[in-house]
Amino acid sequence: MKISLKIKEIRKQHDLTQEELATRLLVTRQTVSNWENDKCYPDIETLVMISDKYGFFR
Repeated sequence: MKISLKIKEIRKQHDLTQEELATRLLVTRQTVSNWENDKCYPDIETLVMISDKYGFFR
């Protein structure tokens, strides 16, 4: 599965807006939007944070 789709799936499973997820990950809403639209990808530290909080690789 693409990272963009997985991030969007995680956000929706936890009933979060892009703004809410961004706040929890210490990034901007635009950054989350860019991830979900394959414009860029989270850095490794952010991927670890997503994995720790939301089970990214489960």
